[in-house]
Amino acid sequence: MDTKGRLVAGSHNRNEFVLINADEIARVTSVKELSGQICQICGDEIEISLDGEPFVACNECAFPVCRPCYEYERREGNQACPQCKTRYKRIKGCPRVEGDEEEDGADDLENEFDIASQDRRDPHHIAAAMLSARLNINRGSQPHVSGISTPAEFDAASVATEIPLLTYGEEDAGISSDKHALIVPPFMSCGKRVHPMPIPDPSLTLPPRPMDPKKDLADYGYGTVAWKERMEDWKRKQNEKLQVVKHEGYNRDEFEDPDLPVMDEGRQPLSRKLPIPSSKINPYRLIILLRLVVLVLFFHYRILHPVNDAYVLWLLSVICEIWFAVSWILDQFPKWCPIERETYLDRLSLRYEKEGKPSELASVDIFVSTVDPLKEPPLITANTVLSILSVDYPVDKVACYVSDDGAAMLTFEALSETSEFARKWVPFCKKFSIEPRAPEWYFSQKVDYLRDKVDPAFVRERRAMKREYEEFKVRINGLVSTAQKVPEEGWTMQDGTPWPGNNIRDHPGMIQVFLGHDGVRDIEGNELPRLIYVSREKRPGFDHHKKAGAMNALVRVSAIISNAPFLLNVDCDHYINNSKALREAMCFMMDPISGKKICYVQFPQRFDGIDRHDRYSNRNVVFFDINMKGLDGIQGPIYVGTGCVFRRQALYGYDAPVKKKPPRRTCNCLPKWCCCCCCRSKKKNKKSKSNDKKNNKEVTKQIYALENIEEGIEGIDNEKSSLMPQIKFEKKFGQSPVFIASTLMEDGGVPKGATTASLLKEAIHVISCGYEDKTDWGKEVGWIYGSVTEDILTGFKMHCHGWRSVYCIPKRPAFKGSAPINLSDRLHQVLRWALGSVEIFLSRHCPIWYGYGCGLKPLERFSYIASVVYPLTSIPLLIYCTLPAVCLLTGKFIVPEISNYASLLFMSLFVVIAVTSILEMQWGGVGIHDWWRNEQFWVIGGVSSHLFALFQGLLKVLAGVNTNFTVTSKGGDDGEFSELYLFKWTSLLIPPMTLLIINVIGVIVGVSDAISNGYDSWGPLFGRLFFAIWVIVHLYPFLKGLMGKQDRLPTIIVVWSILLASILSLLWARVNPFVSKGDIVLEVCGLDCD
Repeated sequence: MDTKGRLVAGSHNRNEFVLINADEIARVTSVKELSGQICQICGDEIEISLDGEPFVACNECAFPVCRPCYEYERREGNQACPQCKTRYKRIKGCPRVEGDEEEDGADDLENEFDIASQDRRDPHHIAAAMLSARLNINRGSQPHVSGISTPAEFDAASVATEIPLLTYGEEDAGISSDKHALIVPPFMSCGKRVHPMPIPDPSLTLPPRPMDPKKDLADYGYGTVAWKERMEDWKRKQNEKLQVVKHEGYNRDEFEDPDLPVMDEGRQPLSRKLPIPSSKINPYRLIILLRLVVLVLFFHYRILHPVNDAYVLWLLSVICEIWFAVSWILDQFPKWCPIERETYLDRLSLRYEKEGKPSELASVDIFVSTVDPLKEPPLITANTVLSILSVDYPVDKVACYVSDDGAAMLTFEALSETSEFARKWVPFCKKFSIEPRAPEWYFSQKVDYLRDKVDPAFVRERRAMKREYEEFKVRINGLVSTAQKVPEEGWTMQDGTPWPGNNIRDHPGMIQVFLGHDGVRDIEGNELPRLIYVSREKRPGFDHHKKAGAMNALVRVSAIISNAPFLLNVDCDHYINNSKALREAMCFMMDPISGKKICYVQFPQRFDGIDRHDRYSNRNVVFFDINMKGLDGIQGPIYVGTGCVFRRQALYGYDAPVKKKPPRRTCNCLPKWCCCCCCRSKKKNKKSKSNDKKNNKEVTKQIYALENIEEGIEGIDNEKSSLMPQIKFEKKFGQSPVFIASTLMEDGGVPKGATTASLLKEAIHVISCGYEDKTDWGKEVGWIYGSVTEDILTGFKMHCHGWRSVYCIPKRPAFKGSAPINLSDRLHQVLRWALGSVEIFLSRHCPIWYGYGCGLKPLERFSYIASVVYPLTSIPLLIYCTLPAVCLLTGKFIVPEISNYASLLFMSLFVVIAVTSILEMQWGGVGIHDWWRNEQFWVIGGVSSHLFALFQGLLKVLAGVNTNFTVTSKGGDDGEFSELYLFKWTSLLIPPMTLLIINVIGVIVGVSDAISNGYDSWGPLFGRLFFAIWVIVHLYPFLKGLMGKQDRLPTIIVVWSILLASILSLLWARVNPFVSKGDIVLEVCGLDCD
């Protein structure tokens, strides 16, 4: 799309279309001729009709209403004028609705009865006609380059009789066996369609071909049923022989069978599963079952042996332990069948990148989201964009969209500088195949770059490129320093035009194509990927849905401009660390056998800038290397918000394709009447179900060519091929014919006949703030609204539609990001995640009660339940961490005197817990250090962030009190790890500090009491000390960071923590002191007081 380097801004509702940075002064252009009147319903201006007069909906009062609102009111509303309540009459050009009066005119029958739409029942025809009509406005008699016929052309075409078809998976019962044929209509070569049309293309004629029934159909070039059976038998033999052919190749002298195919790497699977070795997984499963048995025995003992003198403490401890056991079950069983995967990039290239031919790899649209450039530094965003533009993928297949949801001119100017530097950086990366391709991290690598690159030209160019990057950093940092102080009149652009986003809450939509238009190439003259800046429209009074709304706006605008079949979304701080990451994902997405059912490929998150000890468990290795591998063996990993490649069709809310099961075989030895009697009830049930399905969906049969049969692709039926009139499309996707047409193009692409002006107008339209009103966006389509953690909810809805996801762990990490650099930011990040889980738990999308009877597997549901209920664990965890201190202060304990059986039971429980963790670390490849850090931060975050998130979620959902989360810092400039232990003031730090102090006090008081009471009191003390020390050890990273920066410690944290600990300690000492509560024993002193 050629925009000649200009920023496009506009508002569909206000009919504004602005070109900034043009040769002349910025000017406002009308999208279409309007009358100047404003519609009193939607706020749009009323257009002028064909006779030159303004459109009038009501002839009685002339109340100003635009044509779309008039048609919607007649179709869906009360069909009356809002002002005078007079029933609307049908106006020429509008369809007839129920209740309209009889008309005598015959010149508008086509529009009155909507004859054209009744003839074109296929949704692809509807969308194609809408798209053609929309894109060919004011083009006169120009031919349709895209090959899509307009409604008039379609109606003029003669509809031939249906041609008998033989689908790949089954025969059509409505066609006799002697007329089955496998055909390839000529119009299939005109362009790729999602669903082949069941009727001929109007532009091409298909003359009837007489066939003699006595002759073999093979004489006519068609395949008979017998031919189909021979083909199936041949394919079966081929597959059997292919089992012999190994990945390393084979010796042709050893296999002289002429039927053995030359199966090179390009025809073999693009990936494979690698199950965990049985020597590791079988003991792991056995220990899980043994742990269940020990838990049952443990709770049997705990419930039947209460502590009478500390009944409340015993009851609280048992309730907490039961909840911990339930949480463990929800977390443990989804890890029952972990798997790993291996990809074959060489096979992908052999299959889709044949020598001398254009690349057949699918296009990918890459989304980068950013909000506040002061919290998300532009230099980090620029590095992410540069790593995307230099990815190892065909340049014409890559488009990078940067969403600036803060409408900051700093981000816009930084992207402009980035596009200029990319012209030098991209050819350098591809010439020398460097890794990583984010310059900041490439030049900061502490490696000897001369070890592997001995070419003097490389050394010379690397040094020159480093100087260029240092200058680039100076320019970016200069922009940041300039942006610190905003002028009173707002920012202005280079041509003097005011920046459209000066008011971040009230600004038009903006689009700027930096790279990808004609004339912009790198310094070596090669084409560059597209780089497009997008800032969606924002107006007061609209709910913009934060990041989820921004991502949905990118989905729509990318469908208009490039419409790639696959999408990759990354945060602004997650750069591409492996230049072949897109190829890794395509090994799954483009696999001809299993790729059609995959909705997304999730990559693990890896991080830079974390200290060697990882005190705050930023790497989260246990989740990414253990839990996600377990989910991959069920229905796939959950979506974690970044580093994920999506199938665009899955984001549109379509169901996953379902393979039809082959018919069951019956025994020939039994008489037919016996089989009929036995299976009559089953057949009735099947017939009733099939009839219901036929009534709901009339599926069009797919037509497949011979090469598709050889590839082994089976026909699939999905929602897109069902009958869906135009109204349903508009309710689901919004009122953009161009976007609706793009949703039906499964292979992606933009129509060839589309003009730049029409695409720009539609792009501004689909990012307007009111576009999603009364549609399924955020409900069933795109990123799902209703939670600040839209990632979990979006992936959950896809799995409920029957899709499966894939977890890909390349040897070189695909993406790397920046982690929060101090504990306060880390806790706020965890607070946001937990708050989103609470919102999902209290919504209708909670996996406990949502999505039954769909494609979600039970163990996958377990994992989603665990991901939304874990904040509830904060209350039992807080109580359980407080109990040791209470027991030490009161001298009581939650367990009665332990017998030999109880000792054996407790020891067995601790042993199976330890063995389970060890075996998990073994098959997951996780070190004990990472596992222990994860356990420690589970306690720290559980008693702080999760607890606050639980109360904030309850206030937000039940009381309507909205809470805003803080964007975590993405980087720092004060040196490596300089602010690692810096505590910023936050109330999240009070609970763990309080727990730490009261447990330390409890240990001191308990030991002092044991010393004063003698040897007999040491035995009962050990159990209490064990639990108190367990709490202190888990809070050790918090304590070490606290003590390591005493000079920077906020005083208010110490004051509040000591105050709360003192109050609790004195309260327990007053309620239950160490002295006995019995009567005072009086002894005679021996003195005579008289």
